[in-house]
Amino acid sequence: MTTAFVTGANRGLGRHFATELLARGAKVYAAARRADDIDLPGAHPIALDITDPSAVAAAAATAHDVDLLINNAGISTGAPLLGDLEGVRAEMDVNFWGTLSMVRAFAPVLAANGGGAVVNVASALSWFAAPGAGAYAVSKAANWNMSNALRLELAGQGTQVTSVHLGLADTDMAKAIDGPKTDPAVVAARTLEAVEAGDLEVVVDEWSAMVKASLAGDPRRFYDRLLGA
Repeated sequence: MTTAFVTGANRGLGRHFATELLARGAKVYAAARRADDIDLPGAHPIALDITDPSAVAAAAATAHDVDLLINNAGISTGAPLLGDLEGVRAEMDVNFWGTLSMVRAFAPVLAANGGGAVVNVASALSWFAAPGAGAYAVSKAANWNMSNALRLELAGQGTQVTSVHLGLADTDMAKAIDGPKTDPAVVAARTLEAVEAGDLEVVVDEWSAMVKASLAGDPRRFYDRLLGA
């Protein structure tokens, strides 16, 4: 039986990950800043701020039987890189440093339990930048290449690292943004299927696939299209 640890499990995509895992018979540690915010029957609530090293260490000590770590917790402040640096730092603290802290703490746990897998929820914005999402794009680009590096560093202990990329999911984080949105339940199901299949990357939707494919071309064509030039 899979034993999973899901960050940001109180709402949005994280809640759907936890729900899908429970439906598949997994034991689930569901983490959020406030454990009282977790209302998933059958889950094991854990209070966790992934930017707090002591809280991360305590979570890894408690969840010592985990073989699947889903790093879903993330923030989007809308901060531009040339604006107030507080928002930029906040995004990096959660989306990169906090996620890395989780992997560092849980890597020995995963090794002790046979290797297991790490899922890092990145974004289509790992591969491009958009107006109003400068800090977020940078943090998710770092998150993506962190997965690539961790995949190499954890290979020796048999830990699979899977990076997840999507455009908009129909969650609170994207409620103010217009555009097609993927059902978060679909994102969770596709991701877990990909992990079971041993896939290293999950490209959830057509938009993300288009963005990734554009990296092989002239960036001017992509950004002219983005800016309506």
